[in-house]
Amino acid sequence: MADKKPKVLLLFDQRVRERYISPDELERLESFANWNWFECNGGNIYQAHENPETIQKLCEQVKDVDGMVVCHGAPRVSEEILNHAPNLRIIGELEGDRFAARIDLETCWQRSIRTVDTTQGSSYPVAEWALALILISLRNAGAMFRKITAGTPPSGEEKSKNQKMLYGKRVGLIGCGHMGRRLIKFLRGFEVDIWVHDPYLPREMAEAIGFVQTSLDNLLSQCDVVVCVAPLTPRTEGMIGKRELDLLPSGSAFVNVSRGKIVDSEALIERLKRGDITAGIEAFDPEPIPADSEIIDLPNVFLSPHFAGLTGDDYPHFFRLMVDELERFFQGHQTWFDLTTRSKANREGKAPK
Repeated sequence: MADKKPKVLLLFDQRVRERYISPDELERLESFANWNWFECNGGNIYQAHENPETIQKLCEQVKDVDGMVVCHGAPRVSEEILNHAPNLRIIGELEGDRFAARIDLETCWQRSIRTVDTTQGSSYPVAEWALALILISLRNAGAMFRKITAGTPPSGEEKSKNQKMLYGKRVGLIGCGHMGRRLIKFLRGFEVDIWVHDPYLPREMAEAIGFVQTSLDNLLSQCDVVVCVAPLTPRTEGMIGKRELDLLPSGSAFVNVSRGKIVDSEALIERLKRGDITAGIEAFDPEPIPADSEIIDLPNVFLSPHFAGLTGDDYPHFFRLMVDELERFFQGHQTWFDLTTRSKANREGKAPK
């Protein structure tokens, strides 16, 4: 009997092959598909490989391929390559921060080729750290730690100052992609009131997941905790400046686990210097934080070195999620992590479609 398994071609460099591709997940892929690896080197996380010879060799390899997975080192899967892949039904970006530099999305959509992305493999662990920073900031634990390490343990009065529970508070999320939605799951046990600002969300998601969808100004001015989980795009760069930070109410906590450039760093420092809010900052601009930056010595901020996407596991989770997607697709189910016109507009900073 002929082998009916679909054929999947993996396109990336040696580094991705060694660091991202778990043998266990390859074995799982083999249970429902035949796979080959096309080694290619060039470009970077946001840019595709452009060597014409590589593209020509790839065209010769894709004639009977049903699925592709691209990552660092791969050329852009362009109309030229797609013309040589008549059986192609799904293509996935393993890690590209969802800018899809290696996939010609428009041509894929015209040909009804499913396009998916698993960059959120690093977003899920960040959501855990976001919860940790919320709790740390509400307790102003950074100030307590500083006093202990300075050899001046906090007094009873100091320990009781700026102490807040998360339970029952109103938490506002700026952005509600994969990271934000995972954070919402973690927050449920605290019975918080969740507000979200994200112009790219379908309207029905608020009712389905259970949150209030509102404006940025409403969220900043009326929440006990504000968490930035938005992607860095042309639209979000510098989105939170002095005017926005001035909206934060006294006693609130501000957390940024997204990208430093979304927040005006100097404006954030000035807002924190008033001493009436606390902050947990995982992402700052610039990085690493300069040794002479005032934010390092502020008592009402807890800093971490943009490390939350790391898990300590042998392999990051991108390929596991991609194998999940391929298995869903080839078994006739709907995929979860589609690249769509809406997600493309989000990453390009354009108006929602």
